[in-house]
Amino acid sequence: MFIPIKDDQPTSRTAHLTIALIFINTAVFLYSQTLGMKDFTSFLGMLGYTPLYYLDLGSQYTVPGWYYLTPFSSMFLHGGWGHLIGNMLFLWIYGNNIEDYLGRMKFLIFYLVSGLAAIALYTLFNPGSQVPLVGASGAIAGVMGAYIVLHPRARITVLILFVFIMIRQFPAKMVLGLWFFYQILMSLAGSSTGGGVAWLAHVGGFVFGYLTIRLMFLIRGGPPPRVYRIN
Repeated sequence: MFIPIKDDQPTSRTAHLTIALIFINTAVFLYSQTLGMKDFTSFLGMLGYTPLYYLDLGSQYTVPGWYYLTPFSSMFLHGGWGHLIGNMLFLWIYGNNIEDYLGRMKFLIFYLVSGLAAIALYTLFNPGSQVPLVGASGAIAGVMGAYIVLHPRARITVLILFVFIMIRQFPAKMVLGLWFFYQILMSLAGSSTGGGVAWLAHVGGFVFGYLTIRLMFLIRGGPPPRVYRIN
């Protein structure tokens, strides 16, 4: 297992929106932890995204109108401490640089639409699922897809946990490339939700983020920006 813990790509301004997203996700999770186990499960079921109910594939699954906002609300829910901490760590490492490049409002739109793209691909292959989908992973995967385009040569510090424990630095294109390959591999290995993880949602978010930034370069007629580092 390898866990990215920081990057060396500087930003020109404080990532206020990234910090706000981390705060909101954390606050929602802390609130959910004040609920009993039964209410916690109901909370995730109510605000999480469930493809079968959302698509209303049968009259017995008719849901109230507010339920159609769950693709957005589901992005701010987490099933446990590990789920939350992992997502927020990834969001901080990669999100501040994408916010720095896009600006706050464009980054917010990009983040939310990345999450919707992740949900769309997941739904395409799992339209009958009755398991609520929760977590910011799809939206964060979009941020990671943008990062590999913008900063492929940035150095990512990685904690390696195997038989031994090491800390090493690798190029972002290697770290993110291996991460994406793993998501594809797990998606093809069997269930798209193997082990309770929506691997296809990660794939959808990453591809959306990657293609969106590439398209921006095509429209602007310029190459990706060069990587600058401060020693």
